[in-house]
Amino acid sequence: MNNHKIQWKIDEKFEGMLIREFLLKEKGISKRALVDIKFYGGDILLNGSHVTVREVVRTGDCLEVMFPPEIRSDGIIGENIPLHIVYEDEHILVINKPPFMASIPSREHQSGTLANALIYYYNQIGLSSTIHIVNRLDRDTSGLMIVAKNSFVHSLFALEQKKKSIKREYEAIVHGIVRKDVGIINAPIGRKAESIIEREVRNDGQQAVTHYEVKKRFSDRTLVSLKLETGRTHQIRVHMSYIGQPLLGDDLYGGQRDLISRQALHSKSVRFYHPLLERELAFSVPLPADMGNLVSGVK
Repeated sequence: MNNHKIQWKIDEKFEGMLIREFLLKEKGISKRALVDIKFYGGDILLNGSHVTVREVVRTGDCLEVMFPPEIRSDGIIGENIPLHIVYEDEHILVINKPPFMASIPSREHQSGTLANALIYYYNQIGLSSTIHIVNRLDRDTSGLMIVAKNSFVHSLFALEQKKKSIKREYEAIVHGIVRKDVGIINAPIGRKAESIIEREVRNDGQQAVTHYEVKKRFSDRTLVSLKLETGRTHQIRVHMSYIGQPLLGDDLYGGQRDLISRQALHSKSVRFYHPLLERELAFSVPLPADMGNLVSGVK
């Protein structure tokens, strides 16, 4: 198995800096991670030579950090499940998840998950990583997900999430005709009493803001695009139900399953700053067949 590694070309502004200071202060590697690198199978190379963190860097140097192998849980077994990889580099994957696939195993879904597929894929490419999903989707929601290939990369993307620099756009098909072309739903969401799954709009809930835009109206349904300011559990499903336009197939929140057997919700696009490539990336995927069939050739 291969260790995950990251390389940096040293800029002149870091001339004379200790490797320790460069990694801690400039690149966000924690003290705990430096200890793990030293004692648990990692390495630090400067221009191809093994060094300690007390070495000084010079302009133009190539600094390479090899992270130790990650210890996997026995509970996630690799399974040969096809992955629709939209993008991949040495640090992340962008996956187009199909509907009816859970992100990680649970009591209800112990196999057939995205995590099982990723472990199998990592074994095939010789990557000693565990599962680091940056943005999970509900089992029945399809579309784009970002997966980090090690814990350090995951931590960098978690910071991007806190800064709200990861922008996602969803598409949903809802019951009825949404009259306003654009709108904002600002209504707090909390867990429904006596339920561990269902959420509802409630005064003591957490702030939740959803922006929507009508893409196309049909005789009995509407295709809408949605963007979130917040990321509450079931936010889109709860908010659209709250305004009287539940998602097709979403029987938990008032939708009907006669036309589609899951909530008609798709993570269509994602745009984010890649902290290691130091540039913005953007990806988009079309509606899956079950949703596409509901808006093609329909009046």
